[in-house]
Amino acid sequence: MNWDDSGTPPLGRGGLRRDSLVDQAAARFRAEVVSGRWSVGGRIPTEPELVDLAGVGRNTVREAVQSLVHAGLLRREQGRGTFVISDSELAGPLGRQLAGGSRRDYLELRLALDRTAAALAATRRTAEDADRLRALRDRRAAAWAPDGDPEDRAPADLALHRAVVEASHNPLYLSLYASVLDVFARHMRDDETGDADPAAREHHDLVEAVVAGDAVAAAAAVDRIVEPLLRDA
Repeated sequence: MNWDDSGTPPLGRGGLRRDSLVDQAAARFRAEVVSGRWSVGGRIPTEPELVDLAGVGRNTVREAVQSLVHAGLLRREQGRGTFVISDSELAGPLGRQLAGGSRRDYLELRLALDRTAAALAATRRTAEDADRLRALRDRRAAAWAPDGDPEDRAPADLALHRAVVEASHNPLYLSLYASVLDVFARHMRDDETGDADPAAREHHDLVEAVVAGDAVAAAAAVDRIVEPLLRDA
């Protein structure tokens, strides 16, 4: 039995105090977020899985998760689970300010950011960037496949677009983009989507334009991804 399920005083395995166990569990979960193993926009594992991952009890897991909610890394959604909203604790304040925007506001912001990032990435990408972009494009396609996981659609899409920003090799741009990923993810999860990928070809073209170093074609691919959504907003 885990110590915090047993009603014993606040000392855990090896004499660790409760706050130490919470801190350790929070650090373990934070590492999953920062490393990207828990993707921005994705849902974190269930509570029993977190208990196994951290080796602590349910109460400790709940407190550790809540500490990351307060830090702006996670958000709980009633009836849906807990989602990663940022991989940086500095991103929370800006994300919260932008969260009240409309769907059109979100799409206009995304068009501006993604278009510029694509053009920059096309002029600065490395061979390593090219390999990563193609791998993430394939992950995105797999999420939309008939046997894919719909829960991975938003995280896979956002991971690809974030990688484009990373390929710009502008750390300030990446920091700004990371701060609004939660807004993007929330709108994407709320959208009604069918079984067919609405922009498979456009994302293929985006990646290949960046890899080819064609800034004009990369920006145009972003236009083709976002502008149809804007017309319907």
